[in-house]
Amino acid sequence: MIEQDTIKLLRECDAGVKMGVSAIDEVMDYVESKDLKKELNACKDEHDKLAREIEEQLARFQDDGKEPNPMAKGMSWMKTNIKLVVNESDNTIADLITDGCNMGVKSLNKYLNKYEAADEFSKDICKRLINLEEKLAIQMREYL
Repeated sequence: MIEQDTIKLLRECDAGVKMGVSAIDEVMDYVESKDLKKELNACKDEHDKLAREIEEQLARFQDDGKEPNPMAKGMSWMKTNIKLVVNESDNTIADLITDGCNMGVKSLNKYLNKYEAADEFSKDICKRLINLEEKLAIQMREYL
């Protein structure tokens, strides 16, 4: 049970970290503020570090991980592009990133509770990803 919950939790973290990187990539070309761009790049770097760690752990179990849900990714892409066409501003970007962070935190906490038999190392990775998302949402407040 521990191994299965560990793999499932790591897969969800893998999908979550990929979704986060994708969301940051989608808005980066529209960012005007140097400070906002710097914060988003720093967060993306942290996501990339966690992604590598998740991949290493999944490789231990000979698992390829999980891609984000195509429907969720498509809806996110559509929402982002529609909002940016209507209002291309750092305020809109901060709003979109905040929404994404909040959804990520909610989902990751759900999976952390669901896969309670996962090993402590995988739970720690999930908690670090949650903290990263929470921190980014707080950083976005000054741009709202």
